[in-house]
Amino acid sequence: MNRFKNHRKALVTSVDKKIPNGFLDEQGMFTVVLLPRSPSPSRRYFPIPLDSLEEEYRVRSADDGKLFREEFNSLPCYYHHGSFEEASREHNREKNRYPNILPYDHSRVILSHIDGHLPSDYINASYIDGFKEKNKFIAAQGPKFETVADFWRMVWEQKVSTIVMLTNLKERKEDKCYQYWPDQGCWMYGNIRVAMEDFTVLVDYTIRKFCVQFVSNTQTPRLVTQLHFTSWPDFGVPFSPIGMLKFLKKVKTVNPSYAGPVVVHCSAGVGRTGTFIVIDGMIDMMHGEQMVDVFGSVSRIREQRCQLIQTDMQYSFIYQALLEYYLYGDTELDVCSLEGHLHRLHNTRAPNDRLGLEEEFRKLTNVRIMKENMRTGNLPANMKKNRVLQIIPYDFNRVILPVKRGQEFTDYINASFIDGYRQKDYFIATQGPLSHTVEDFWRMMWDWSCHSIVMLTELKEREQVALSCKKYLCIHRHFHFHGWPEIGIPAEGRGMIDLVASVQRQQQQSGNHPIIVHCSAGAGRTGTFIALSNILERVKAEGLLDVFQTVKSLRMQRPHMVQTMEQYDFCYKVVQDFVEIFSDYANFK
Repeated sequence: MNRFKNHRKALVTSVDKKIPNGFLDEQGMFTVVLLPRSPSPSRRYFPIPLDSLEEEYRVRSADDGKLFREEFNSLPCYYHHGSFEEASREHNREKNRYPNILPYDHSRVILSHIDGHLPSDYINASYIDGFKEKNKFIAAQGPKFETVADFWRMVWEQKVSTIVMLTNLKERKEDKCYQYWPDQGCWMYGNIRVAMEDFTVLVDYTIRKFCVQFVSNTQTPRLVTQLHFTSWPDFGVPFSPIGMLKFLKKVKTVNPSYAGPVVVHCSAGVGRTGTFIVIDGMIDMMHGEQMVDVFGSVSRIREQRCQLIQTDMQYSFIYQALLEYYLYGDTELDVCSLEGHLHRLHNTRAPNDRLGLEEEFRKLTNVRIMKENMRTGNLPANMKKNRVLQIIPYDFNRVILPVKRGQEFTDYINASFIDGYRQKDYFIATQGPLSHTVEDFWRMMWDWSCHSIVMLTELKEREQVALSCKKYLCIHRHFHFHGWPEIGIPAEGRGMIDLVASVQRQQQQSGNHPIIVHCSAGAGRTGTFIALSNILERVKAEGLLDVFQTVKSLRMQRPHMVQTMEQYDFCYKVVQDFVEIFSDYANFK
């Protein structure tokens, strides 16, 4: 995939109310389904050339996204020539999850009749065009108990190979989607037999592979892959578009060229579903026409299914994802192309060539440090608990300690939850304890049931005390890596590979509670170790790596993670060593 020219500064993330996996749209907190406001038909919005995208995003984001809201509210809500007759019939009403989210008659998916029974042709699902491809998608509601057999009949009849699921089964104690697949073994849904073949759980999404067969005839069974994005909060948006873009690329990779439409569903089949479809189409438009037309795209697909894109936050998230893609492109590598990429990184001297290591690292330094999200760590009572004043945890993912009875401000420790390759909050990145925070360090370990500590510093470095704790006396496993100087990097990568493998083996034995990782300030060496853990695990599982986005994601979770270009380069060198000795680490999973 070709990169785009003129990549510049990182986008600025707006500050909204944070929930575990993203930002929450306040207006949607107590609403089942949001209806857009009446449109302002006089406003028109034109396609945006790529070299204007960053500035257009910045202008629309000002004043708490005022212009994004205006643009969103100018969208046409309904297709004036559309009707909902089939969806509204008495015998079909119970098949709709929400009474006001219905498919148009002209674009609905029509099922075959069962034994001549006419009402059996209805399902709440609509054909949606891609950028150039007619009926590229089917946008559907999340199946209900009563409609699961219809859902699988649709998958079979439409020759679907890929299902994209963008909701969790339950969210905020509400049922969002019925579980329409077996956890193991096989199950019959009407005349369709669905067998679980395989599944892979990753930090942002789960991949499930099913063998699907129509049992009433002799047709060959088919493989259907479900990609279930688990990091998208209802009525909100993900914290960062990085995971969604990675997920979208996986969907494109998995779906075979000969397959029928890709089924995309959330709960209602309009909000998150529409957001995903528009991002896909606009990335295709970027490559085809060097511009994006979000307003035009949403307007067009709303003629095929009403209310696609439900909130202005989802609408602005589309722009955020497109800007992220434009600025940074696709930085994922196959291990086979690693050597060539490293050759370009280390041998580029042309000032305008983006492939040089310095330029790649410089893009990382543009990730904005969100100081407004560090309020707790900057409280006067907590300031003295920080070793380095520039490295303070963000409020949205800081480790919270139980408050000591009658003592205010005792819930704070300079520590951040960090996502792993397969699960969220897999690591705790923290500073080396100070003399007056040692007790808090051990309280944290006890409270979060941590079994492993990775220590990447010496007790004394450059005559300064880097860790105020004489000895670890505990049944927990303490991994103390001695080969990493405060300034610089380890002499070779083999020891780091051994350390990562040892910690992973310990985790498998101890139940996967968070791993505490610390150096002195909890950012440079700590970030490098966590980056390498995630990168190596992905290399082993998928044969793919993305050093740039791995480190960028870490920096969005804790400031200054992987602090120097030397540490960044070390990540590449360790991966190179790992690939060369891969066969020695067959048990590294």
